[in-house]
Amino acid sequence: MASPASGNAVLIMSWRGSLFDAASEVFSMMVGARLVPAHGEEPSCGLSVTGTVGIAGAMRAILSVRCSTYAATKIASHMLGVPVEEAVAQNCDAIGEICNMVAGQFKAKIGFEAECLLTVPTVITGSDYRVHSAAQGTRLEVPALYNGEPLSLALDIPK
Repeated sequence: MASPASGNAVLIMSWRGSLFDAASEVFSMMVGARLVPAHGEEPSCGLSVTGTVGIAGAMRAILSVRCSTYAATKIASHMLGVPVEEAVAQNCDAIGEICNMVAGQFKAKIGFEAECLLTVPTVITGSDYRVHSAAQGTRLEVPALYNGEPLSLALDIPK
């Protein structure tokens, strides 16, 4: 597959479906839940947990997964097989791990599995923040629903 460094905007835009498919597979396997596409605008409020993973090598990008604290706790609960009340302390770890797995599945889907490395996940929490990439480029956003809760998948690809 061609490197995105060649500036192939059509190739990069085709990754939107690959990103959703990668996330769907990870959620199905690790959380036992089905993601569904969310149509319309991405919700800007309520997504207070953001997991990020850098991708480096044949392509460079930052993949992020954003959700509410409630959704992050439900994800942790399902991953650990414990009640929601017991999963609160692990919700950031769970989002970091989900983000890492989605990034790995995504790079495999686009043919860069062996040509890219992933960074250690970073998780940011709070109710009043925005994630900005210093490098201007292409941003692919894929809104989804996890058990009726909004979830945002994004891939920031620098020029």
